[in-house]
Amino acid sequence: MITTLHIKNVGIIDDLTIELDKGFNVLTGETGAGKTLIIDSINIISGGRFSKEIIRRGEEYSFVELNLFLENDDEFPDGNVVISREVHLNGRNTCKINGRLVTVTELKNFMSNIIDIHGQNDNLKILSKMYQIDYLDNYCGEDLLKLKLDYSEKYSKYLDIKKKLKENLSDNKERERKLDLLQYEFDEIDNANLKIDEENELNEKRNIYLNSEKISTSISQTVDSSDKAMAMIGNAVKAIEKIANIDSKYDKKLEEIRNVYYELEEFSHEINSMNDDMYFDENEINELESRIDLIHTLKRKYGNSIEEILRYKDSIEAEINRINNLDEENEKLKNELEQVIASMNTISLKMHDFRSDISVKLNDRINCELVDLEMKNAKFNAKVKLVDDFNQFGRDDVEFYISPNGGEEENELSKIASGGEMSRIMLAIKNVLADTDDTPVLIFDEIDTGISGKAAKSVGKKLRRIGETHQVICITHQPSIAAVGNSNYFIYKNTIDGRTATAVKKLNKEEVVEEIARISNGEVTNIAKQHALELIMSV
Repeated sequence: MITTLHIKNVGIIDDLTIELDKGFNVLTGETGAGKTLIIDSINIISGGRFSKEIIRRGEEYSFVELNLFLENDDEFPDGNVVISREVHLNGRNTCKINGRLVTVTELKNFMSNIIDIHGQNDNLKILSKMYQIDYLDNYCGEDLLKLKLDYSEKYSKYLDIKKKLKENLSDNKERERKLDLLQYEFDEIDNANLKIDEENELNEKRNIYLNSEKISTSISQTVDSSDKAMAMIGNAVKAIEKIANIDSKYDKKLEEIRNVYYELEEFSHEINSMNDDMYFDENEINELESRIDLIHTLKRKYGNSIEEILRYKDSIEAEINRINNLDEENEKLKNELEQVIASMNTISLKMHDFRSDISVKLNDRINCELVDLEMKNAKFNAKVKLVDDFNQFGRDDVEFYISPNGGEEENELSKIASGGEMSRIMLAIKNVLADTDDTPVLIFDEIDTGISGKAAKSVGKKLRRIGETHQVICITHQPSIAAVGNSNYFIYKNTIDGRTATAVKKLNKEEVVEEIARISNGEVTNIAKQHALELIMSV
């Protein structure tokens, strides 16, 4: 529901805030006070078309903001949503949902599930065939819903199979080109004979080659130092031998220092032989560089690592096998498609029977509503036509038709002229479908055009009933409609600093009586007030 509507610089509206209630909200007031501008503003915030002429004279922009409370909405757990739209003279739009910038199209799509404005046909969901079949299906109840869920699953599978078949049966030349490319890629990877750890080993070997001169120099220095150390240790061995010949307790130390000498001698031989490994044949170097370049090329084309390249190779092989076995796969898909179509057809026919039966009941109920609304000669007809092709709804084409007057040919609901007649037709439909319509806010503009007396009373009662399950906002000039409102608002003109501006006042019980008296009589008299009170009490 709308909790607060804030309008700035729209027509004669300067800066206006309206706090709305649940149920049936009635807007009345003087002619030209700006009641229609309020509906226009809601249309603007709903993503409707905008003309720069509506911007208040002397201002650069118009601004509309809605505070909404949405029950049981997973996207907004706390239920609070703030919608705003600012439109400038240069055509620039700034639309936001809870502070997040959105496009006008995104705003319109979001608001289409929240607000229906009756009297402005371009915003009516019920004029769309897609929504018309939804309205009918909701009226059908749970049994049809189960069939729809089953059908939806089959239909999704049906589309997937058809897509696969179309891809498989695409141009043979294109298939051959794809197969040639895949085979080339597979052969290129396969011929490379890649090994998982190969790249690290090659890079390490290349690093040694690039630094071989430094390594060789360091080895030579190490060998030279080792030789000097051996000479010094050799002298130490000779000295301790002399001591050990005199005193045997030095025999152990002699053995230890000899071991050091032998280990150093062995180390010197080993480190010296490593210098031989620093020699690289030119062919060996070229092969090394070529191998590294090949791996880099394959990585650039097929993956960031050898592991990824090999995985890609496996996927190519699987795709090559699939393409080579397409005929067999296509036969399986065709058989599967036949089974799915058979199931879809069975479910579609059941749904068609449901819809056809329920449409008769829906037609009767809506036509009874039209009689109450003084449209006795109008005939509503929800047509359910079985078509050849499957669609998301089965094999049904559903469209609402209306014949507004006796003897006139029925026509699509979307082609009926706007205004009071359309609004009453919408009211009849909404009253029947109120419990199944999940649009929380319904706005009726021009609904009392051309009616009075009994018809107006009936309109008021139906609006109040819809207000039990929805938030309803209605502009009216009819006292019998204003009398049944849950909340009443008086729209009037105020002059501040020489400029006219729209103002609003929420009426208390006594003020409601006076306003209904004013609407009825043109002026507030005791007799008019008594009549107004009787209207209110008759609700």
